[in-house]
Amino acid sequence: MGPAKVHVPSPKDFLQKHSKEPKLPKRKKDQVGKKTLKLSVPHRTDHPVMGVQSNKNFINTNAANVIMGVAKKPVPVCVDRYQGDKFLLETSGLVPRYLKKKDYGVTPTYVVRRNEEAKQAQEAYDAYVKKTLRKKAMKRLSDEEREDLLEGLKKNWVQVHQAFQSLSVEIDTLPKKLNKERLELQMKQLEHDISTIEKHKVIYIANK
Repeated sequence: MGPAKVHVPSPKDFLQKHSKEPKLPKRKKDQVGKKTLKLSVPHRTDHPVMGVQSNKNFINTNAANVIMGVAKKPVPVCVDRYQGDKFLLETSGLVPRYLKKKDYGVTPTYVVRRNEEAKQAQEAYDAYVKKTLRKKAMKRLSDEEREDLLEGLKKNWVQVHQAFQSLSVEIDTLPKKLNKERLELQMKQLEHDISTIEKHKVIYIANK
């Protein structure tokens, strides 16, 4: 408890100017002006080694090396025009350089891999398209289903017609008028559907 006990700096050790800046090491003496020492002159009493001889015939040795050595072939060059510049024949494109390679005419590995990936992608896309078309394919309505549908529409028409016949003769209110119009629209739609199914023997239903 209480204030923290920290070291209190002495008033004599106050912060001085440029005291926090990094100090560079002391510069060494310049070595540029130092003169290089020359080789000492041999003494008057020093004499070279004398009388050393060799039995090797350098003339014959050099002649044998020249005769037995393989002659250096000149670098093949080509000239673009008369008194023109010289170019290396190998890199000029005039020599069938790549025809002599072992893998000439062989499809590179990366091309084969890319072709295989493209083939797999195309097969996956074709399968997706076939699956999508199969889902969206139209289904043919069988004769039994067509008859059941036609019979159901006729029953609905009979029910709506009975409801329409049971209306009052005098239509004097707005709800009665709206109910009559609704029944008329239903009967008209059912008659249209019944007529369409009776005209067409083959019916297809599109899948959503």
